[in-house]
Amino acid sequence: MTPRDASDDSRWSDLDRPPLNAAALRRGLVREGGLWRAVEVVQRTGSTNTDLVDLATAGKAGEGTVLVAEEQTAGKGRLDRDWTAPARSGLFFSVLLNPAEVPVPRWGWLPLLTGVAVATGLSRAAGVDTALKWPNDLLVTIGGDERKTGGILAERAGDAGVVIGVGINVTLREDELPVPQAGSLALAGAASTDRDPLLRGVLRSLEDWYGRWRAAAGDPLVSDLQETYAAGCATLGKMVRAELPGDRAITGEAVAIDGDGRLVLATEEGVQEPVGAGDIVHLRLA
Repeated sequence: MTPRDASDDSRWSDLDRPPLNAAALRRGLVREGGLWRAVEVVQRTGSTNTDLVDLATAGKAGEGTVLVAEEQTAGKGRLDRDWTAPARSGLFFSVLLNPAEVPVPRWGWLPLLTGVAVATGLSRAAGVDTALKWPNDLLVTIGGDERKTGGILAERAGDAGVVIGVGINVTLREDELPVPQAGSLALAGAASTDRDPLLRGVLRSLEDWYGRWRAAAGDPLVSDLQETYAAGCATLGKMVRAELPGDRAITGEAVAIDGDGRLVLATEEGVQEPVGAGDIVHLRLA
């Protein structure tokens, strides 16, 4: 993690993008008996996920650590894609979770749980309708089109648990979008783009959902996670193409999220096939 120096002042001159208030975030999130134990904000780093995985595996970070960056220069998305955005234009953070009381096979629900928590928190704090594209993209509607405004990436940190990284475009303008299919909360008409309450809202929502899921020993039905994810999943009911490892692809209607968090496709051959990993493309019907 490299702090900014005086030569970087031009990067921080956008008055529409004030810096996060680290002290206020700690006051609002860190409390006795709560999940969040430490909240650190750095000006710039390569990837909050990489940094937190390194800290966790070295024994220098415990469960409930939150690492936030005002700017990421080597942010990572799913399938090794890059995630970059202008400084202070979004929320870029990682958290360390270690649900020791939950059977490891159920840990696969953690990225989907984070998606539900982020969508719920943003809907409340930003006043914008959000949806989830399986497995972990956050969608908003702009001009009648679904656009990706956020993503989630989970990485194991050895015995220290799982690091969940979240990237959310908050104030990106149309000319700043990396691809035409991208979006931001501002472009979706968010009632608020103040990142401090947005981050607090998301992390409080994540604490709530994580607590419910842990109390149910990771059971997605008992914790209502499976039902809630399905209710907010824009992929269900659509014709999709699943691009799988090994250059294989399946096309079918997305009909369910199963007990392992997999997307179930009903193919033209009349087979229901669960997909546990891959890239999902929403198809437009003729």
